[in-house]
Amino acid sequence: MYDIDVIIPTYKPDKELFTLLDRLCEQTVKPSKIILMNTEQKELSKLISDEELTSRYPEVTVFHISKKEFDHGRTRHEGVLFSDAEFFVCMTQDAIPADRNLIEELVKAFDGDDKLAVSYARQIPRPDCSPEELYARKFNYSVTSIRKTQADVEKLGIKTYFCSNVCAMYRRSIYDKLGGFIRKAIFNEDMVYAGTAIQAGYATRYVPVAGVVHSHNYTCMQQFHRNFDIGVSQKEHPEIFEGLSNESEGAKMVKGTIRYLQDMHKAYRIPHYIMLVGSRYIGFKLGKIYNRLPKRFVRACSLNKDYWN
Repeated sequence: MYDIDVIIPTYKPDKELFTLLDRLCEQTVKPSKIILMNTEQKELSKLISDEELTSRYPEVTVFHISKKEFDHGRTRHEGVLFSDAEFFVCMTQDAIPADRNLIEELVKAFDGDDKLAVSYARQIPRPDCSPEELYARKFNYSVTSIRKTQADVEKLGIKTYFCSNVCAMYRRSIYDKLGGFIRKAIFNEDMVYAGTAIQAGYATRYVPVAGVVHSHNYTCMQQFHRNFDIGVSQKEHPEIFEGLSNESEGAKMVKGTIRYLQDMHKAYRIPHYIMLVGSRYIGFKLGKIYNRLPKRFVRACSLNKDYWN
C-alpha cells in the first residue's frame, strides 16, 4: 500500500474546493493527508471555518500564511515538510480529478522505475473552455504517455522539462536529495525542479490516463501579466532554460489553432486570438529582460506583484 499525501495551496477558495476534496477522498488510492497551505485565514473563513472543514474532511490539515509570505516554491516546499509520505501530489485549488483513478494512475508510473522523480497529469478543458484554449489543451496534453530524460532535449527542447503542479506526483526521496522546490519562485517552480531532476540523471513521466479538469479563459491583460512572470522565471534560471527556445512550438500551436478555428467555422475568433497571442508574446519578451527595466514598470507588468516587495 502506498503512502501518499496531497498538498494544495489555497487562496480565496470557492465552493469548488469541496468538489476537489470530495473527489480526492473518493480515490481508489486514497491520500493519507490533504495539506492545505492557505493564504489569509480570513479568506478561507468566508467559505468555511477550520473546525468545520477538518470535521467534514478528517484527512485535511490546514496551515495559514499571510499573502506577503506566499511564494510558489517556498509555500509548496513548506507543505512538503508537513508530510512524511513516500509520495506527495501537488495540486491547485481549481484542478478537479476527472475520475476516481487519478492518484492510482500517477503512482503506478513509479512502479519498477527507480529513476522516476515526477509523474504529472493530463489537463482536460472545462465545459466553458473557449475553442482556442480547447485546442491549446489538446496540443499540450496528448493522449500518449511519455517518459522524459536528458536524452530528449535535442528532440523535445524546452518541453523536456515541462511539468505542472496543477497536478503532479513526486517521489519524496528524490525530492529531498535534490533539495526540493526553489524557495523563491515567481513562477515555474515545477519546471525548474523537473529540469534539475532530469539534468541530475532522473526522469519525469506524463501520464495522460491521469486526468484533472482544468482550464482558463484568460483575457489579453491576464495573458500579458502571466507570461511576463514566465519570462522572468526563465531569465532567473539560465541553468534550466538557457539555449532552449519555445518559439517554434509556439508558432506551431498558433498555426494549428487558426486552422482549428477555421475548421470549426469560428474564424471570427481569429482576431481576438491573435491579440491573445500578441499579449503573451510581448509579456514574455519583456519578462526576459526585466532586469533592464525600471522597477516600478516591472511590478506593474507582473502578475505576482508581492514577489517584488
